Amino acid sequence: MIPIHNNLNGRVAVITGGSGVLCSEMARELARQGVKVVILNRDAEKGQKIVDSIKEAGGTAIALAADVLDRASLERARVETVKQFGQVDLLINGAGGNHADAITDPEIYDEQEEGKTFFDLDENGFSEVFSTNFTGTFLATQVFGKELLKSETPSILNLSSMSSYTPLTKVPAYSAAKASINNFTMWLAVHFAETGMRVNAIAPGFFLTTQNRGLLLNEDGSHTARSTKIIAATPMKRFGKPEDLLGAMLFLVDESCSGFVTGTTIQVDGGFMAYSGV
Repeated sequence: MIPIHNNLNGRVAVITGGSGVLCSEMARELARQGVKVVILNRDAEKGQKIVDSIKEAGGTAIALAADVLDRASLERARVETVKQFGQVDLLINGAGGNHADAITDPEIYDEQEEGKTFFDLDENGFSEVFSTNFTGTFLATQVFGKELLKSETPSILNLSSMSSYTPLTKVPAYSAAKASINNFTMWLAVHFAETGMRVNAIAPGFFLTTQNRGLLLNEDGSHTARSTKIIAATPMKRFGKPEDLLGAMLFLVDESCSGFVTGTTIQVDGGFMAYSGV
């Protein structure tokens, strides 16, 4: 079990997309560390399920409805957070995702091949993916940023992806959006460096989530052709588990461990980025 970071006890963390597979695990671990957790989702009921599990384990948490593309809903969530917990010390920008209209069928363009190619991608779907991943991070940071700056230990943690470094085939919008997260993380880190607020990111490798399960596993649980290639390119020969992210998260948000770390993105990928294929 991960050691307790007593330094984090009593702090308040806001997590967008907090009911997702990865962020919900982060939320539970932060609560175990004594952090008061605020789960933000468009659907508060999904967030409440995570809150219930946190409370059952003895932690403190609330779920609030908020859309990261709706500034007014984020502002309402900020007001309610401060009303209930008095402060905000940590923001985890975890909301994101992909959209079918922004995914190609073939990996490589062939005008003779059937299916959706680059030329068939819908601009609205493309924009939605970019907005959800990047603009949502921008808006949540704006809305909660001034409250964070009142904290003695302000920190922001963004969620990036392997596709931010090497764009994955079929998902151009998602890859471009996550690349922007890396760049934005560095920009924010510099912009706020003298205030004491640190801004970092985690780039998960390939984890099984609700969104990608159908892409990576067949109905019988076996690997799809795409996941077979992923495992072949991952030196540790497995998909990541949500708990694999927790050590990196705690390191980055606890300034007693990473007080001079800002503007960095840590890869948690089983060696995927280190492997050249030969």
